[in-house]
Amino acid sequence: MTDIIKINSNTWRIEDGFVRMFLLAGSERALLVDTGATCPQARSLAESLTELPVVLINTHADPDHISGNGAFEEFLMHPADEPFYRQIEASGMLGQDAKDHPRRIVPVADGDVIDLGGRPLEIIHIPGHTPGSVAILDVNARVLISGDSVQTGDVYMFGPKRSVADFAESLARLDAIKDRFDVIYPSHDAPEAAPDLTGKLLAAAKAVAGGEIQQGLKAAGVDIQQGLQDAGTALAAALTKTIRFGTSAGPCSCRRVNMHGTDVLLAKFEFAGLLLDLDQ
Repeated sequence: MTDIIKINSNTWRIEDGFVRMFLLAGSERALLVDTGATCPQARSLAESLTELPVVLINTHADPDHISGNGAFEEFLMHPADEPFYRQIEASGMLGQDAKDHPRRIVPVADGDVIDLGGRPLEIIHIPGHTPGSVAILDVNARVLISGDSVQTGDVYMFGPKRSVADFAESLARLDAIKDRFDVIYPSHDAPEAAPDLTGKLLAAAKAVAGGEIQQGLKAAGVDIQQGLQDAGTALAAALTKTIRFGTSAGPCSCRRVNMHGTDVLLAKFEFAGLLLDLDQ
């Protein structure tokens, strides 16, 4: 079930369970940001809120952001995420018609500006969570729509398409322009976040990239590398309970969690969490 929240006269937030979409209207057209996890009717839902033609952009191609893409003949997406989208589309998950007739992807790039009619939206390429993740800066409204990359929940950073190094670089770019936005609209967890969250997440990403998580666990008697070599049995037992230690990003608590059948490490900071590969 979806819930629609009208933020102002030309902006809506559409809640689809654990993920959300946004609809932004200008004077000439409206932009739907993502199509949710269980919302094949996302297009008709957006069209019920405005008389303007609705175009679609995806912040990235994870399955919980594209469930309603099949209702569009074409949509905007960064090309680095197209391979992931095409794999899902070919599986039939987005409907038989989309499987039989692949949709046209209109590529967007860093620095592109989408003008909805008196409402310019700037595309910012922020790889890390996925190679083609983008943020959308609503320039005049001073709002950053951040997708999954900036949020107060747990950012997925495990698996082959994630890169902590790229994530840190992207966060540094966002943090450098935080004077251009007053609020962040994430796709998950709290619907709004302060601009300084970019710097906090940057510090967390740097702590991970610098090996501070591994060092903290090792100081607590947990050697992940050795545990993995021992088929993970000792590691699994050791990480059953939460382990707490300090980092340059502040206090951190770590424990093993299972995400979609994969054991990963949840590094939880005071402001957000990062879900990491066990050998990260």
